[in-house]
Amino acid sequence: MKHFAESEFIINADGSCFHLHLKPEQLADKVILVGDPARVDNIAKFFDTIECEVRNREFHTITGTYKGKRITAQSHGIGCDNIDIVMNELDTLANIDYETRTEKEEHRSLICVRIGTCGGLQPFTPTGSFVASVKSIGFDGLLNFYARRNDVCDLDLEKAFTEYMHWNPQKGAPYVAVADPQLVEQIAQDDMVRGYTVSCGGFYGPQGRQLRAEVEDPRQNEKLGSFKYDGMHICNFEMESSALAGLASLLGHRAMTCCMVIANRYAKEMNTEYKNSIDTLIVKVLDRI
Repeated sequence: MKHFAESEFIINADGSCFHLHLKPEQLADKVILVGDPARVDNIAKFFDTIECEVRNREFHTITGTYKGKRITAQSHGIGCDNIDIVMNELDTLANIDYETRTEKEEHRSLICVRIGTCGGLQPFTPTGSFVASVKSIGFDGLLNFYARRNDVCDLDLEKAFTEYMHWNPQKGAPYVAVADPQLVEQIAQDDMVRGYTVSCGGFYGPQGRQLRAEVEDPRQNEKLGSFKYDGMHICNFEMESSALAGLASLLGHRAMTCCMVIANRYAKEMNTEYKNSIDTLIVKVLDRI
């Protein structure tokens, strides 16, 4: 049975995981992930009961019940690097014995749905629309640091994408992570746009925003918008869905991302007051998870 050293699997003095400060008994099987720590409160206001609340840095957790379902609302902050922390630590809570530092014999699979905001890349993704990420193209390179990444990625789509984009290898190899198909059906149903998502390693240059620093490929967004593979378009930009889908698959969990479009890059429109309207998406996910 595999044993995890103290330097690799870090447990706080109170028996909680290193960054999230959660203990195994505080984690539900159903997890809703959000970037903004304040959005955890937005989710929890719909809960019927609150079991526990934990905060550390950008990681805010509330576990409670909603219509008889035990759910953990968990913030992860911004970026795929934070998803690396959150998904690995959630997995330890589910699948490592904190007393013996050994992997549990019986695997526990989590259901993880990320609710986020994004930039739309198509005329059919105006501000306010909901997008479900079927597959996510990771510009961040995170999954490339893990063995078996090829086993959980769409390699044909990766090849088609890099060729179409004339991808500069200096930017690192993009990867295509696949969301859990059954979970996508369960959450997206008939009122969310389904498509590919690009997960970027930054908000400005990687998403084609050019302020004072010039971008490497000024035509990037134009090419992303026109790319089509297997009948599906790239619908949106965000910063976490590729790492979530990829790590969940590697660790034996089910995950997907759904986002509300708050900026349409195609139409150059922006809704800065999105926090007043994202509750609609939150309730959909709570009802369907």
